[in-house]
Amino acid sequence: MNRFKTSKFKNTTPKIGKKDGWINNVRAGSFSCQGNHIKASAKFVVFNTEQAGGGMLGLSSVKPGSDGQWTVTQLPCHSDLVTDMDFSPFDESVLATCSGDETVKLWSLVDPELQQPSSPELTLRPGQGRIELVLFHPTSSGLLAVGATKSPLIWDTSRPDTPLAGSYRWRT
Repeated sequence: MNRFKTSKFKNTTPKIGKKDGWINNVRAGSFSCQGNHIKASAKFVVFNTEQAGGGMLGLSSVKPGSDGQWTVTQLPCHSDLVTDMDFSPFDESVLATCSGDETVKLWSLVDPELQQPSSPELTLRPGQGRIELVLFHPTSSGLLAVGATKSPLIWDTSRPDTPLAGSYRWRT
């Protein structure tokens, strides 16, 4: 006697065919970092791509174009591997990226079918070594947490000259 029963819900999941929402022919590599390798907002999807000698992101719209296909464009954003990325919860076109090149960059993205900006809106240089993580605050506009090798930092992107907090000594 078989002690496992066949689920009555086994045929409720729809079968996905070729034209049911897949973005094909995307080259991605294997990366050694702590952060995200793919991130989405209400408008965009960004992901690390395999590119020798630089930090390159692939960018696509969440919705397909008028021909039913997704346009994937390249965004050259750092001189080293992009270690993490995050979209602002207040503006789905604002993307923060960080990298092994010790910078954090804020990008104002446009529709993937248009030419993306060639330079970021803002570049932060914390001077704390390789930057692994970046995260926008979920309820306070403009606050950005940065996880660097030497110390975590918190930046107000409207006043980027100095971090609000950083160089903590953690109590044990």
